[in-house]
Amino acid sequence: MDEGSVTYVEDGPIGHVVFDRPQARNAMTWKMYDELATACRTITENSDIRAVTLRGAGGKAFIAGTDIGQFQEFTDGEDGIEYEKNVEVYLDALVSVPVPVLAVIEGWAVGGGLAIAAACDIRIATPDARFGVPIARTLGNCLSAKNISTLVSVFGVSRVNRMLLAAEILDADEARTAGFLGEIVAADKITDRANEIATTLSTNAPVTLRSTKQALARLATDPAPDDQDLIRQTYGSEDFKLGVKAFVEKTKPVWTGK
Repeated sequence: MDEGSVTYVEDGPIGHVVFDRPQARNAMTWKMYDELATACRTITENSDIRAVTLRGAGGKAFIAGTDIGQFQEFTDGEDGIEYEKNVEVYLDALVSVPVPVLAVIEGWAVGGGLAIAAACDIRIATPDARFGVPIARTLGNCLSAKNISTLVSVFGVSRVNRMLLAAEILDADEARTAGFLGEIVAADKITDRANEIATTLSTNAPVTLRSTKQALARLATDPAPDDQDLIRQTYGSEDFKLGVKAFVEKTKPVWTGK
């Protein structure tokens, strides 16, 4: 079996992650999950990176879930528990990346692919993009409650019920209406638009972005989290002083990330 790969390259302040297994619609293997986690660590450790894009190779799919053939190795329910725990670890690694993450979605984003897209901060897609978790019709497995909660936060309970209970597939228009997608972009223009968005993100104040992402992550598990450390580190940063000075002087701030 071709295990595929997850490649990571840097272009100035922007990192690009590509799920590269197009012959299988970029279905994730264990190796690919591990490489995604490695890419997340690399991004986190490099303070020069200010934004990241995630994209599937081939233009036909973002990620078509986890490779089903791997489930043949499972022998009992404990294997399922271990798998769902591991998926949560990989998704947490993506959520914990301290810079904005843009999902560039072409074609299918289903199962684990939908979960990975949901873990990104901003999502754009082509008109042919499709979204769902049709496991009630296909595999007969389930998602962890944590992953269901994430989907509910971006799609709402009604649409998640349709995806999980009725095994419905949502199109790009409905995903945009739900707020899951920020934009729908023609296939021949999505690369340019992704680069525009990533460039804009990379020029915004890094400390503000980092604190905002941490606050949002805390809100996912606590409706009233302690945030004084985030406020303190932001208002006490060099960038805040630079921003105030630049605003008063009507100049453009040059952020340091400190």
